[in-house]
Amino acid sequence: MDKTSLTTSTPVSAPFIPDHAPFTPAQRAWLNGFLAAIFSAPRAGAAAPAPPPAATKVKVCVLFGSESGNCEALAKRLAKVAQGKGYDAAAKGLDKIKLHDLAKEKYALFVASTFGDGEPPENAKEFHAALLGGGAPRLENLSFSICALGDTNYEKFCQCGKDFDAGLHALGAKRIFERADCNVDFEETFQQWQEGVFSVLDAMAKSEGVAPASANGASPKLEPEQAPEAAATLAYSRKNPFLATLLTNRKLTSGDSAKETRHYEISLEGSGLTYEAGDALGVFPTNCPALVEDVLRALNCDGEEAVPAPDGSEAPLRIALTRHYEINKAPPPLLQTIAERSADKTLRDMLDPSAKDALKHYLWGREVVDLLVDFASAKLSAVEFVGLLKSLQPRLYSISSSLKAFPNQVHLTVAAVRYESFGRKRKGVCSTFLADRANGAVPVFIQTSHSFRTPRDGGTPMIMVGPGTGVAPFRAFLHDRRATGAKGVNWLFFGEQRAATDFFYRDEFDAMLADGHLTKLSTAFSRDQAEKVYVQHRMLEHAADLWKWLQDGAHFYVCGDATRMAKDVDAALHSVIETAGGLSRDDAEAYVQKLKTDKRYQRDVY
Repeated sequence: MDKTSLTTSTPVSAPFIPDHAPFTPAQRAWLNGFLAAIFSAPRAGAAAPAPPPAATKVKVCVLFGSESGNCEALAKRLAKVAQGKGYDAAAKGLDKIKLHDLAKEKYALFVASTFGDGEPPENAKEFHAALLGGGAPRLENLSFSICALGDTNYEKFCQCGKDFDAGLHALGAKRIFERADCNVDFEETFQQWQEGVFSVLDAMAKSEGVAPASANGASPKLEPEQAPEAAATLAYSRKNPFLATLLTNRKLTSGDSAKETRHYEISLEGSGLTYEAGDALGVFPTNCPALVEDVLRALNCDGEEAVPAPDGSEAPLRIALTRHYEINKAPPPLLQTIAERSADKTLRDMLDPSAKDALKHYLWGREVVDLLVDFASAKLSAVEFVGLLKSLQPRLYSISSSLKAFPNQVHLTVAAVRYESFGRKRKGVCSTFLADRANGAVPVFIQTSHSFRTPRDGGTPMIMVGPGTGVAPFRAFLHDRRATGAKGVNWLFFGEQRAATDFFYRDEFDAMLADGHLTKLSTAFSRDQAEKVYVQHRMLEHAADLWKWLQDGAHFYVCGDATRMAKDVDAALHSVIETAGGLSRDDAEAYVQKLKTDKRYQRDVY
């Protein structure tokens, strides 16, 4: 045998895990990549293989359904990471792709939020309807994974992402990594999902002989906003909030108002934090001490019991309940455990899916402490109890100021939630923290908005609809435009209960009207006449002028309650376009859709 025969060999095909093997799709993909890597390695004594020809980049579609901008921002980060790893990737809204186009793709990653009562965000409604409706094309060629954003305080948590996951799978698409369901604090879960997705994608691409440029070895260089927050220890963020000084706590409502709405001014001096009009401020609250004591009594604890904190440290129970855990709304694990341990079967019966309405009725107006009292036979240790709670989350509030007008300050407009039910006085966690317990120090961070901004052209007209505390960002918009000398006309629709007691920022708006900065102010005070009048009614009354402003290029903004107000305002907008514009219902719908596509219809609703 000569020397040549010793250095040549016949290629050995790598084994492949079949689809029916007892592994999850993620495990199967990883194993296939692992086996491909082993069997593609040169054997001892074998000649080095010839370098392969330059491969075409593996394409990965990154698609987002976003209402407030979080999912859009995450999708863009995800696409940049993919590009850095050698993939052909770009972030695209779900309103920019059709199902028949998706059927031609091989890989797709989705980042989608849930809006309102389990609904898809505005830019994903058409895709959602097409996916779940009849006649959708088969998607056997597609491999996908989904990161869903939601809020566990809502019954239909991450429903849009769940719908996408089930719908895509039903059409034959294959999951390459299990869906991630993110709560309000989404960064850590998103990062874990991203790492898991790329570990599988890299293995799949490698097994197919088309590994991306950076799949072997070195990690891609990340842009600053993609780097883990821990690496930037000096930057204040959600994970490292700035302890700001509360400068002003002023009541906006007066007299016998049925509400308590307050104006807050907070100093950002020394933080380096900046924001734009349209952004939100995250506030980390603490729980009401009186409520904490009520919970301790119901648990029969003295508050000194050592329990784990969410970050893995240990804290006395009283401190943990004050600073670290949600103790208002009862989470499902606590409901389930109390139902199982209680001698009273009432809660157990209500947890049956068929008794969903009865459970909802029981929980309305009740909190964790009520469950502990109502089902006292269900004994829980301190450690067991905190293990069933959710961690205390920051609250986000629309900023009502402009840095250009108020340097080193951020302002908030917040309604304090206070009511009584079942013989107990209830308090909103963060709204009463700011009103009663902040004591001059407030832990804060900036939550950037990526889709709620004043027009780039200062000459563009603005129409703003902001009843109640929904006026907050529009106060910011108006101050911002005044500070920059923007010449565009401005129209504000504001509504509350009574003009005499609930007309927030009246002096400011009157002054802006007097000098022409605020071109029009249309108010709707629902309790000042026998028949209730709301902002949508004022829109209809001014239909002709509204239509003219829209035809002149105005941007249309809405901020406030998503459940009713935003829907009523949207319906009024369609009606204005139909009646004043003389368009058919279908044409009016197309007109509104064009406003959204052109970013001229923006909403900050919750």
